[in-house]
Amino acid sequence: MNTDFMDTIDAAYAKFSKGQKAIANYIKNHYDKAAFMTASRLGATVGVSESTVVRFATEIGFEGYPQLQRALKEIVRNRLTSVQRMEVTNSRLWGSDVLDKVLRMDMDTIRRTMEETDKETFYEAVAEIMDAKKIYIMGIRSAAALASFMTYYFTHIFEDVRNVDTASTSVIFEQMLRIGAEDVFIGITFPRYSKRTLKAATFAKSSGARVIAITDSRSAPIAQIADYVLVAKSDIASFVDSLVAPLSLINALIVAIGLEKKEEIAETYARLESIWDEYNVYEKTNGEQDGHDSDI
Repeated sequence: MNTDFMDTIDAAYAKFSKGQKAIANYIKNHYDKAAFMTASRLGATVGVSESTVVRFATEIGFEGYPQLQRALKEIVRNRLTSVQRMEVTNSRLWGSDVLDKVLRMDMDTIRRTMEETDKETFYEAVAEIMDAKKIYIMGIRSAAALASFMTYYFTHIFEDVRNVDTASTSVIFEQMLRIGAEDVFIGITFPRYSKRTLKAATFAKSSGARVIAITDSRSAPIAQIADYVLVAKSDIASFVDSLVAPLSLINALIVAIGLEKKEEIAETYARLESIWDEYNVYEKTNGEQDGHDSDI
């Protein structure tokens, strides 16, 4: 539970009206449900008006109810198990058009990412990556797909890119043994935050490397030690996280770097195209058949 948030409610509890106490009690006992309720629905659930809910939010220091709801969602995403996430999703999506709802949720996470991304930090991170001697990329569990995607394209751009194998803590540090001041470590982590990613980032920092964090909040554990924090919002979509916004942010990083190194990349891809053609790497379409197709 977010201690500061709940401590604020506890400290002000005695001064609350009867209706505000009802809201406070419900939030403390059912924060996982309250996080996804509109102000009017929360009010109806506890027996107060929508305006009382809005006033409660401002009473405890938020600009309005949306900010209170956002804080509750952060608590939910950090604490819920996969089973609990399924329960939350059932209450949010049951009876609705799942395709429409999930796509709209993804659109919202990209919109919020655009609003909260610091462009100056983004371009500073781009410059730091381009100047690095070695680039270490790490993501665990669902973030591993993001790390793999970034590594795939970075290996076409840079000479020394390493996707840190996260099989065990000892293996992680063995691979990062020689990380130093000329290198960059990119840690990708979202709720529930990986302890191993944080430990690796801390080790990289202590070794003099620059640390770039790709995470969902500036209050995330890795953000506290990172030199650059790139915020990409994610949301709960059933037992999985929506990683649309983080992937879009990583796309932007790759493209930004690609534009800076366009001549080198053009040469790289010219060579790759020749190799792909020689070894029949890609299936040809009907208009490209040459009689030498292969499953290689």
